[in-house]
Amino acid sequence: MYKRRSFLAATAVALSVLLSGCGEEKQEASAQAQPAAQEKISWKMVTTWPKNFPGLGTGANNLAELITEMSDGRLDVKVYGAGELVGALDVFDAVSRGTAEMGHGAGYYWKGKAPAGQFFAAVPFGLTAQEMNGWIYSGGGLELWAEAYEPFGIIPMPAGNTGVQMGGWFNKEINTISDLEGLKMRIPGLGGEVLKRAGGTPVLLPGGEIFPSLQSGAIDATEWVGPYNDLAFGLHKASKYYYYPGWHEPGTTLEALINKKAFDALPKDLQSIVLAATRVANADMIAEFTARNNAALESLVNEHKVDLRPYPQEVLSQLQVLSDEVVAEQAQVDEISKKVYESYKGFRDQAIDWHAISEQAMLNARNPQ
Repeated sequence: MYKRRSFLAATAVALSVLLSGCGEEKQEASAQAQPAAQEKISWKMVTTWPKNFPGLGTGANNLAELITEMSDGRLDVKVYGAGELVGALDVFDAVSRGTAEMGHGAGYYWKGKAPAGQFFAAVPFGLTAQEMNGWIYSGGGLELWAEAYEPFGIIPMPAGNTGVQMGGWFNKEINTISDLEGLKMRIPGLGGEVLKRAGGTPVLLPGGEIFPSLQSGAIDATEWVGPYNDLAFGLHKASKYYYYPGWHEPGTTLEALINKKAFDALPKDLQSIVLAATRVANADMIAEFTARNNAALESLVNEHKVDLRPYPQEVLSQLQVLSDEVVAEQAQVDEISKKVYESYKGFRDQAIDWHAISEQAMLNARNPQ
């Protein structure tokens, strides 16, 4: 799926030049160090996704392939899907313990261990994919993320984004906020806490358990990602109504988890390759979702006759009020959550101001109502 060998070769050359320099003395030093540089290192990457699942699982594969190829095989990364080596929700612990050197997942899956991690995955009515990248890479987010995971011996890096998700699959209409009362819905993280505040029951399930749970009636509704992934799971076969927008996940960042001891043991050039590969994988995934979602949505609506509906504005407005309460309370869980929240909120406020006269204004002009 990802055919970029010429790009990888160019990247490897660029990294080599950057890291080794072009002076004659450095070339000689590099030649002297050649035997050590050719040491083969093998890493395992565990993921929360089903093996080779489109977008998410293949995004993890892409990251592993990038690292392996950019290092010319010196650092070989093997991917394990959910359940192959550890359970889908055990990825964080596996990387922390060193059972695997890398993981691929999302921060809200381990909120019981690192509550602040949820802010780096998805905040209801929060940052979009573009804004998340701005905050993480250039707004102080990455440093705070590293601080949040440091006690666990984990280095986090962005490694993909789904963009704005869909609101979810239901077997009844959602006309008022009261329609969420008593609803048992698969929904993780802060979005799940908002559903609970609205009277529903959030259920945390890994991707592979969603369809059978929905089909059997163990849950009443579910959100997963968006048309590209939802079609692949066949969720339309177990639900009637498909609601949008995904107020709970406006720009979900997926994360690469890197065991710090394993990372520190790498030569400096391989460390640079690992970090650079996460940036490429981060950009690749949002590009893929942007390219694939609408075709999948058309298939759901036109071929499978899914009933596509917008959430009523009244419902969204009430959910936003509840979201603001839940997110503010989450900031009080511990000191690092408070620091992350303050940084996140400050970035969100300025992003809203800027995008009101840039992205949002342009979209309004392009698509006048």
